[in-house]
Amino acid sequence: MTDLLLDVKDVVVEYPIKGFRKPPFRALKGVSLNIRPGETVGLVGESGSGKTTLGRAVLGLAPVTGGQIVYKGKDIAHLGRQGRRALSSEIQVVFQDPYTSLNPSLTIEQILVEPLTVRKVSRADASKRVLDLLDQVGLPSNAADRLPREFSGGQRQRIAIARALALDPRLIVCDEPVSALDLSTQARVLDLFRQIQERTGVAYLFVSHDLAVVRHLSHRVAVMLHGEIVEWGDGDQVTSRPEHPYTQRLFLAAPVPDPDRQTERREDRARLLAEQRAQDLLPEAVA
Repeated sequence: MTDLLLDVKDVVVEYPIKGFRKPPFRALKGVSLNIRPGETVGLVGESGSGKTTLGRAVLGLAPVTGGQIVYKGKDIAHLGRQGRRALSSEIQVVFQDPYTSLNPSLTIEQILVEPLTVRKVSRADASKRVLDLLDQVGLPSNAADRLPREFSGGQRQRIAIARALALDPRLIVCDEPVSALDLSTQARVLDLFRQIQERTGVAYLFVSHDLAVVRHLSHRVAVMLHGEIVEWGDGDQVTSRPEHPYTQRLFLAAPVPDPDRQTERREDRARLLAEQRAQDLLPEAVA
């Protein structure tokens, strides 16, 4: 498809295992998905499913031993350091932990100016860009002179988002960006992601273990288990009416923070439990 921003084709990632003639560990087993411009694709699964490895492979941080990662028509799976540096203005990342992803010894302005300096942006233009970035993520202009420790977790994650936006990327890999935040802060940060996307047209690969978080933001959703995608499709379909037994178990375990949806979700859960009992997928005691 010519309208794809990112096209992941049969990607395999393997890691060597110490020991004589031991076969490598295969973290990804021929994974395929794609992202259109301005779209959010949610990548959900439990710890060890391979979802973070896929995000790292897109960023060039995991070894791709098979398949292709095609960005805007070019295979980037095996780019060298120079090629990756050139691509950094197009593909950025927001990491999981807002407490360790920011340099504690730098002011917020220094953190946000750093990627701009690499692109030879003038000092005056960089200062203007910092104020614009702070405004985009809902932080006051005087935040520029402060240190990361002076901000809450949600505010730090807003700063990390601002840093990712500094070079106007077309794709941001979001690696569990709200998992370290409380529920109310999560909702505000997710709304910020949505607002930024509507304003800039940036696309997200949104990695999460939480189906409820993915539901809030994603146009399409891929569900990973043991290094493979077991369900892939429309976000509302996958997160509200899942077909694969594993996705159904994630759905049943997902919290419902919105009281207005509790009745609807209880009915959905009851229906899925009945279907799973009929298929002998869950013991009777679970109910």
